[in-house]
Amino acid sequence: MKHAFDHEKLDCYRLAVEVNRWFSRAAFPRGRSNLRDQGIRASDSVVCNIAEGCSKKGTVVGKSNLLTALGSAGECCAALDCVSITGSVEQQDKLRRIGAMLFKMSH
Repeated sequence: MKHAFDHEKLDCYRLAVEVNRWFSRAAFPRGRSNLRDQGIRASDSVVCNIAEGCSKKGTVVGKSNLLTALGSAGECCAALDCVSITGSVEQQDKLRRIGAMLFKMSH
């Protein structure tokens, strides 16, 4: 990348994008599309709040964005606790890594 934003260089951002794209492709069981939709919204929030938080690095607002991303990562992980689908365990592992990195970045 010739002129990358700071967030594009972060492992947690790249993992968040992977999880977000997985939610968009995942086949949830019949009657559980609400969890897929919630996971998509929450994973959108993780991606966008990491980007915004990094662009406001060192500010109270930036820290707040990173904490919001952390909460949304937890929400994604919880949505996956409610279903048993292929790939969910790997995505939860990624979400836990994202959460650990966001916790460190926001404190």
